[in-house]
Amino acid sequence: MDGTLGTGGHTLAIFQHSPATTRVIGIDRDPESLALARERLKPYSKRLDLILGKFGDLKENLSQLGIRAVDGLLLDLGFSSFQLESPGRGFSFQREDPLDMRMDQTRGISAQDWLAQAHDKELTRVLKEYGEEKWAKRIAGKIMAFQAKGQIRTTRELAELIARSVPRRGRIHPATRVFQALRIQINDELGQLRAFLENFLETLKIGGRACLISYHSLEDRLIKQAFLRLEKGDRDDFGMADPSRPETPPIFKRVIPKPVIPSQKEIKENPRSRGAKLRVGERVGGSF
Repeated sequence: MDGTLGTGGHTLAIFQHSPATTRVIGIDRDPESLALARERLKPYSKRLDLILGKFGDLKENLSQLGIRAVDGLLLDLGFSSFQLESPGRGFSFQREDPLDMRMDQTRGISAQDWLAQAHDKELTRVLKEYGEEKWAKRIAGKIMAFQAKGQIRTTRELAELIARSVPRRGRIHPATRVFQALRIQINDELGQLRAFLENFLETLKIGGRACLISYHSLEDRLIKQAFLRLEKGDRDDFGMADPSRPETPPIFKRVIPKPVIPSQKEIKENPRSRGAKLRVGERVGGSF
């Protein structure tokens, strides 16, 4: 299962490098990305199932196909270049777009509407927690003051307001972290990851592996903690066995103890791979 299908790049590579019997279930919440992937993967259509949905609902998604468990799970939590570059989506501050930021524009609340109803403390928390923005309180105050006069409606308006509010740090635009934080909030990206991590092991066959690629420290921390917790089983945070429970064989192990990161050569060829961390774990036993 490719839970973040996007435009199909990972799934295409899986088909090209796997046996002819390989079947892939591709899931994405973005209808436009799913349509592009369907066209791109046409040569493999008989071995492909596509689902419009969220990877956090993986058990429900698999049950649609009558499948209980798979041999492999893949998530690439990076932001799609297609979405970033598509006009009208509101993900980029490089042009004038409606301030939307929804992965699926037919569902949920847009960034414009969320900002219109957000409170100062809530906005500060989102910018600080999801964007790791040191100027969170100041930016939130400027946004609230602007909103008192009229809604922020476009990406350019928001980006320019932020640029006037805080000093520039090197080559990074001052709005970068704010846009990241709002996108994570609007699409409940961390909530989806938490839901996935709570349930993914039940959908893996014994010997099946989960490969998760993250680009944000919050995402990587959640994955790291979940893998360690599953690997320790009944042991507590200090690695001590719980004497009140019978010892059980492990059901999960990390295939690699530390994440795989891109080489300097890869970063040079693909600057957007900077910050990527791949963690891999395997189900080694247990029953559900």
